[in-house]
Amino acid sequence: MRRTSDRSGDEGGPTRRILIADDDPSIATLIQVTLKDPRYVIEAVRNGLEALQAFEANRYDVIILDVMMPYVDGFEACQRIRQQSDVPILMLTARDGTDDIVHGFSLGADDYITKPFKTVELIARVESILRRVEGLRRRSVPTIVRVGDVEIDEPRHRVTVRGRAVNLTPMEFELLFFLAVSAGTVFDRETLFQEVWGYDYVGETNLVDVCVRRLREKIEEEPSKPRIILTVRGVGYKLSEP
Repeated sequence: MRRTSDRSGDEGGPTRRILIADDDPSIATLIQVTLKDPRYVIEAVRNGLEALQAFEANRYDVIILDVMMPYVDGFEACQRIRQQSDVPILMLTARDGTDDIVHGFSLGADDYITKPFKTVELIARVESILRRVEGLRRRSVPTIVRVGDVEIDEPRHRVTVRGRAVNLTPMEFELLFFLAVSAGTVFDRETLFQEVWGYDYVGETNLVDVCVRRLREKIEEEPSKPRIILTVRGVGYKLSEP
């Protein structure tokens, strides 16, 4: 599986490549201006087909995909990219219904931001994704974590449940790993959002609940009666104790 780029810039750490795919030139320009920074090399394309072509030709550290694009939409582009790479993918769209968010995550998206968006929010999302990727290399926790029937091999980004390999998106993996290293500890949604997604909880988001739901569908024998990822009513979530 292709990994994100680790090339370094001249000063102050690595230069990160960001691909933007949006058929609205004004939005693409706004994002380019918003993210203008010596640390970033930004490329913009006009549709999902061009995004796939750019992805095949280059390596990126973050890909921002609009959902509604001609030729190949953002959902299909996300799915096809995720089949080859674990590069972080941020979906950008005016469609904020729960079904669309769930669908985006099911195809491998890491995050979701709706239009119209605040520029400071977009910056925070991109920077948090990049911090999370960097943080994977500096963990001070065991590289292999076992909780009951679940085994998480962090260096290989591999999860097995009852001996069966489970394919998780990068964000699903991050959430499961975070819960596993503190198995038995209850975390509220605000803490999970801050620690896993990497930015402040904004109240109305249901990203945590959606990600938990997706995880349960993949690792629980009966997702409607979870025994691994448990809900603590009125508080949040925890991984069952070993």
